[in-house]
Amino acid sequence: MSNNLVYIVMDSCRFDSYQRAKRPHMDRLSAGERRYAYASWTSPSHYTYLMGMIPHDSPQGVFASEVYKKDFVKWVDRLGIDGLAFKSFVPQLSLPKVLQDQGYRTVARVSMPVLNPTSHLNRHFDDYKLMADHNDFAGMVDEIEFYEDEPQFFFLNLGETHYPYMLEPGSLPHISGVHGVFKRMDDELGKQTDDRFFDDDQMKMLHEQQIRCVEHVDGVLDALISKAPANTHFIITADHGECFGEGGYFGHGPIVHDKVLEVPFLEGKKR
Repeated sequence: MSNNLVYIVMDSCRFDSYQRAKRPHMDRLSAGERRYAYASWTSPSHYTYLMGMIPHDSPQGVFASEVYKKDFVKWVDRLGIDGLAFKSFVPQLSLPKVLQDQGYRTVARVSMPVLNPTSHLNRHFDDYKLMADHNDFAGMVDEIEFYEDEPQFFFLNLGETHYPYMLEPGSLPHISGVHGVFKRMDDELGKQTDDRFFDDDQMKMLHEQQIRCVEHVDGVLDALISKAPANTHFIITADHGECFGEGGYFGHGPIVHDKVLEVPFLEGKKR
C-alpha cells in the first residue's frame, strides 16, 4: 500500500525558534534545515503547499521551472507511488486531488480562521475542519485514525506557534491593533495613540515563548508518531516566519525580511 502522509505546518514558526528548541521527537524523523517560504503570511503559503510544493532552499544559477520539476518528482519516494511527476498535478495543481486519485482519504485540521472550510483550500478534502481551539494539536491527534486498507493524508495547520504563542491574555504585552483585530478599526483610523510598541525585553520574551511552543508541539508529536503505522511519511515545516524586532518589525504579513521567510523543514518516515 502507498505510504500515509502527515503534513504539519507550524504556523508562524521561524527557523531559529525551531533550531533553539528541544525537539527529540522531530529529530527522530530527520534533521531539520533552513528553507524559505513562498509567502509571508498564512493563506498564500498554504495554497502553495497544497499545490504540492514545499519550502525552497533558494538555489542559485538555476531555472525555476527545473527546481519545480525536481520537487514534484520527490513525491514518488514520499508516497511510494511510481510515475508521479509535475504532469500528475496539472491542471488542478492540487496535492489532495492527486492523492484522492491515488485512493487516499484526505483530511485537514486547521487552526487559523483564514483557512476556514469555506475557503478554496477545502477543495479535494474528504474531511476538513477548523478547530474550535487555536491551540489544539493534541485534539487533532486524538481525532486522527489510520486504516490498514486505505492510505491517509493528514494536513495539519498548528496555531500553537502563532501569536499569542499560547500565552494567556493577561500575560501579553499590549500593542494597539493586535488585540481584537478589526475590532473598532474604523474608530481608530486616523487617530493618534499613546500605545508604545513592544520594547526589546518584550520582544525577547515573545521569541522565547515561541521556542517553548515548538517544544510543546514536539511533545504532542510523540503521540502522533506512536499512533502512525510504519509506512507513514512526515513533513514538518512552517508557512512563514516571524519578526521579533529585527529591522523595526514585529510579526509577519506585508513585511519583507529574512526572518519572515526563513522556516524549518524536515521530512522522514517513521522509524
